Amino acid sequence: MLSADLKKISIFLLLCLFAPLNQAKMYRWVDEHGRVFFSDKVPQDQSQHKRDALNENARVVETVEKAKTKEQFALEKRLQRLRREQEKIIEKQKSNDKVLLSTFRNLDDMQMALKGKMQAMRAQRKVMDGNLLRLNQQLQGRQKKAAALERSGRPLSKKLKDEIASTRQQIQITQQEIKRHLLKTEQVRREFEEDIERFKYLTQSSKSNAFQLSNMTASNKAATELGLFFCSDQQQCEQAWNIAREFLALHSTTPPDTDNKKLIMHSTPFLDNDISLSVSKQETKTQQQIFLDIRCRASTIGNELCASRKVGNIRRSFNQFITERLNENK
Repeated sequence: MLSADLKKISIFLLLCLFAPLNQAKMYRWVDEHGRVFFSDKVPQDQSQHKRDALNENARVVETVEKAKTKEQFALEKRLQRLRREQEKIIEKQKSNDKVLLSTFRNLDDMQMALKGKMQAMRAQRKVMDGNLLRLNQQLQGRQKKAAALERSGRPLSKKLKDEIASTRQQIQITQQEIKRHLLKTEQVRREFEEDIERFKYLTQSSKSNAFQLSNMTASNKAATELGLFFCSDQQQCEQAWNIAREFLALHSTTPPDTDNKKLIMHSTPFLDNDISLSVSKQETKTQQQIFLDIRCRASTIGNELCASRKVGNIRRSFNQFITERLNENK
């Protein structure tokens, strides 16, 4: 007696004999239990499986990937948001570079601007320090007055009590303003120094080429921030795709779920500390891109994990990981 699979193959061969007469397509698929099916029609309850379309010689002429899951649809939405975010980062960087290159002629201009800004910040701090000194003197005077009244056995007036409380409050407010001013001063200094380094980099060859370099590096910045790798050609993209698979295995705490030519996805996070990674291959008019997606469990702890520095570092290391591995393989 023929086995079940041999029977299916025999039936398929018979159907192929008649296929040229009725021009019916033949399909082959495997269900979730590993059972192989051949038919000229795919039942609705089997349409979610990956299937091959076969010609009269039983050769595969077309492959239809299995139906997308809700997780895959959600991934596509996140990738759309990532692409929009990519465009925003690129445009913001290019805009900042344009302002930088248009505002300053050379590094001396930038150093002078930084010096002037720091002088203005120190002048503001001097005013705040003067206000704090004046308030402390007021408080000391009112406290002495209160102490004298207490020694003489006379009660403190409500006005004096209110003045002391108000002065203490103003001192606290002024101290907080000074702290904020110190932080702002350091931020201004740091941003200016970053701008100086950026200006040096953009104008390293000539200022006429700076805008071209800006366009290129803006894309690189977006790639690092978002977890994105740009393929230079098809061969490199195939190598990068395999390296991306290794990256997912290294950082994802959930097992693999989907793996095809355009999507590698690990399964949905189950625990609060689970991290699930996926990569998707996206094609533009000029090149292919590999996007990294990171999912955490839909919970308070999971949301905090996905917003944490740990996950941010994983995302920012994606591009560098692929680049370094590609260089090792050269």
